[in-house]
Amino acid sequence: MPNRLRPFIGPVLILVLWEIAGRFGLVASGALPAPSAILVRLVVDWSDYPGHVLATLFGASVGFLIGNAVAIAAGVLFALSPLSARVARGLNVALFALPPIAISPILVLTFSDPVPRIVLAAIGCYFVTMTATLVGLTQADARSVDVVRAYGGGRLKALWLVQARSALPVILSGLRIAAPNAVLGSILAEFGGGGRWGLGVYLLGSLGRGEPDRLWGIGLMATLIAGLAYLAFVLLARAITGSSQAVTVPTAVLRSTDRPRPAWQHGLIIVASIGLPLGLWWALLALLRVPAMLAKTPPALYDYLFGLPGSAATQAKLVAALLQTLPMTLIGMGAGLAMAFALALGTQLVPRLIRALLPIALVTQTMPLVALTPLLVLLVGRGPAVILWITVSVTFFPAFVTMAQGLLLVPRAALEVPRAYGATVWQQMRLVSVPASLPYLFAATRLTAPRALLGVMIAEWLATGTGLGNLLNQSRGYLDYGMIWAVAVVSVLVAVAFYQGVVLVERRVLGRLGMAVAE
Repeated sequence: MPNRLRPFIGPVLILVLWEIAGRFGLVASGALPAPSAILVRLVVDWSDYPGHVLATLFGASVGFLIGNAVAIAAGVLFALSPLSARVARGLNVALFALPPIAISPILVLTFSDPVPRIVLAAIGCYFVTMTATLVGLTQADARSVDVVRAYGGGRLKALWLVQARSALPVILSGLRIAAPNAVLGSILAEFGGGGRWGLGVYLLGSLGRGEPDRLWGIGLMATLIAGLAYLAFVLLARAITGSSQAVTVPTAVLRSTDRPRPAWQHGLIIVASIGLPLGLWWALLALLRVPAMLAKTPPALYDYLFGLPGSAATQAKLVAALLQTLPMTLIGMGAGLAMAFALALGTQLVPRLIRALLPIALVTQTMPLVALTPLLVLLVGRGPAVILWITVSVTFFPAFVTMAQGLLLVPRAALEVPRAYGATVWQQMRLVSVPASLPYLFAATRLTAPRALLGVMIAEWLATGTGLGNLLNQSRGYLDYGMIWAVAVVSVLVAVAFYQGVVLVERRVLGRLGMAVAE
């Protein structure tokens, strides 16, 4: 078979098997319709889609532009001033770890449509583009920068002539990931009750109708939009840089280029890093003049949790929900990472395996979680199994791609030494490949931790009626604004704790192996 046709074998085979299973009702008694039936339903419902698609695209597009503009400006600032990067670390990690579903009800209750869509889309874009910009600018060729300065160019001149051009491929790689994130953010705002139009609204309105083909059609439409957004930046990268291949963003924690400081200054920076998100939270509520009944400042939230007569019951309810969410998040994330690691090792034995799996990885990366959840509910029901399926599905393929990338980047010269001594393939991987790719393993863990928590909370909201996701949904129905804010803050703290825990383990493990770990 010609090489150009081989990438299509896997997708075609999957479609054929899917058609057979759907036609004969072999999966969950018809909960998996045949692709032909989904296509027919899309044609029947086509008149419903333009208004919903345009509403989702508007929020995603505006949020994408705003979020990436802020992200690129922040990346430039952090590259020019390492001190500002250290001060903003707490805010950056909080935005990265923030489960959008946690603040969706707050935005919907506080602002009118389409502001919630735009805000969540912008937040979804910020961290990945900011990181790509910072990495690209700081890893430019130092010799070229020295040449510019030797001819009298200042810091800004070097930034424009050398660093910006060097960073462009990395920024474009960040934008291709940010584009599907913007679509997800817009749909999550609709999912939280924002507006009358949007694919999220259409999805929620179709849940109780017992029409799997319609749900699959909406989910695939959302995936198609996100996938086209990804493809647009692949083509843009090809037009600008001549290559459509994604540039690998270094995944070890970046080393700060800030000069060494005394312990007291380091302590002040840590305090400022923690205080910046809290101060920004307080300042935004004051500037926007949000009514006190809806908005909870840090002191008001503290009073709600600890100073009111019913605070003990509130705490008990919050802790009970948290204890339901945490185990499922850890189990699902652990299972997803273990499967990803095993399959990544498999690609070393069968290199063609990664080519076969990349199309599936792309689909799962671009499919919005809120579109995936109802489809899995149809297949596996509303019990704990759906939470595990969702958590594994949202963590498995991104982690697999990251780990496989790390294994592929191991220098061949490093593998020649054990091979010369007669080591088997498994021994080569154990002694060289796995230790050398550990930074990518930790990067995959940091990447998937917030996604795992988000997946669990969406499943709890839609399917199981347990945990933080269900408590958030109930609180919205009861207009218990204090609990909504409490769940939002707790979910962010949990996600940040996951992230920081992985960073601490990473430093210790890589330090023992003698690797240079950067922050």
